[in-house]
Order: sequence, then C-alpha cells, then structure tokens
Amino acid sequence: MQVIQDPKLLRMAIRDIKQQGQQVSFIPTMGNLHQGHLTLVKEGQQHADVSVVSIFVNPLQFNNANDLANYPKTLEEDCAKLQQAGVDIVFTPSAEVIYPNGLNAQTFVEVPGVSDCLEGELRPGHFRGVSTIVAKLFNLVQPDVACFGEKDFQQLCVIKQMVTDLAMPINIISVATVREPSGLAMSSRNGKLSADEKLIAPKIAEVMNQLGQQLPHNWGSYKQLIKDAGQTLDQSGFKTDKIHVVDPVTLAPLTADSKQAVVLMAAFLGETRLIDNLVVDLHP
Repeated sequence: MQVIQDPKLLRMAIRDIKQQGQQVSFIPTMGNLHQGHLTLVKEGQQHADVSVVSIFVNPLQFNNANDLANYPKTLEEDCAKLQQAGVDIVFTPSAEVIYPNGLNAQTFVEVPGVSDCLEGELRPGHFRGVSTIVAKLFNLVQPDVACFGEKDFQQLCVIKQMVTDLAMPINIISVATVREPSGLAMSSRNGKLSADEKLIAPKIAEVMNQLGQQLPHNWGSYKQLIKDAGQTLDQSGFKTDKIHVVDPVTLAPLTADSKQAVVLMAAFLGETRLIDNLVVDLHP
C-alpha cells in the first residue's frame, strides 16, 4: 500500500494505473475510520482494479472552529485498517497542499437546490465545502467509481447532482448504512457517547423505523408523525434537532406524485449530534 501526500506523486501513480488499462475506485474520508468506511472500500473493490482512499479533514466544511480542532485524527490506525482491507493507495494531503491560497481565496463548487435546504439551512456553507473538496479530489484521483454511504443522505444527493451537472465520468455508488448490532448507524461521532448514552442512542433508529412504518398509510399527515417522533425522542433523553420527511430525489416537500419519501433524523444526545435516515415506499 502506498501512502502519498503530494498531489504530483498521486497524479503520477494514477497516470501509470490508467496507462495499464486499470480502473480506479475511490472513497474520500476524513479518517477516524470504522466498519462503515471499510464497507465502502470493499464495495469499491468489487467495481475496479485499484482502490484509492483519501484521508483529509476538510476545514472548508466545518462551521465551528472547535469542531474542526477536536475532530479525531487517527492516521496510523486508519492506515493499518486500510492495509488490512487491501487498499492500494492512501492519499493524505495537508490543508496547505489542498488550499495553497488559504480558505478565503478559492474557486468554489456549489450545487444549488439540494445544498440549500435541510442540513444546508442549519449549516451554511457546509455543502459548498463538501462539493468543493470532492470535486478537487475527483480531479486528482480521476476515479471510475466512487462510493458514498447512504447515512449522509443529503451529501450523497449533492455529490450525485454535482457529477451529473458537471458531466464527470464517474459512477457514484451509494452504499447502505452500516449499523451496530443495536441498530445504531455507525459513525465516528459514536465514539463521543458515554456508556449511558450508548444505551439510549439506538432509540433514534427505532423511532425512525416506527415513523417509516406509519408513513405509507398516513403520509398526508406526515407533519403530525414528525411531531410525535420528536416528542418520543425528547422523552427518551434526546434533544431533537430536526426531523424531515421529503422526496428522496429532490429533497423537496412530498406531493401526491411522490413515490417514495426519505425520513431524515437529527438529534442531540448529550453533546453529540446523531443523524440517520430511512427511504420509504409510499405506495407499497
């Protein structure tokens, strides 16, 4: 496994791979890897000859400087996991390499519509940071396929739209959320939960699934279902942030023509913000 920090060396390695007629899979990460990330790696390996993973904590997508400073950095452990998983190249650039002119002197990539609603309203500029760094990494890695988890549902929508709009020749593969035995969606944030909070945390998936079961028969009154779900979470020890039920393609409010809905959950448990989602067929 090659660990590369210099974009020039990465480009040379990718050029050699492409000249051999091999295809490249790519998984962009911010490190602190868990089984969910490794599942993305495994999926990518099913579709390409060479697997590339990036580890880069992207300052452009953080709204809070403390969150950026406190983001866990576990590069040595991450590389060991990736080597065990059979990854070919790990790209670990510095912020100075990726943003040589600083964060305020950049060409940005924005994806209007799907970036502006939901999480985009709560975290202004976040998805601009995501789409900009992913576009940069796509340009460097030149992947044939790239895998993203469905857990970050809106992010997945943003990336798909960007690739379509900019005619990038990349197959975006969405991978189902990987869960702990309790049902809790795997996340780097789970490591911040206390032992007591870890016992409560699976409730967010439980409430989400209950809402999803009720939705096909009561989607016309989904706002009441959202209210009830929030109350249940709050009574369980959470502080509900946002619960949305929207069209999974447009992220717009449901209409009579909507064939599916996505339930998007966000709630605080202590200081930790947990998210989850579920796509539901409205006319089963």
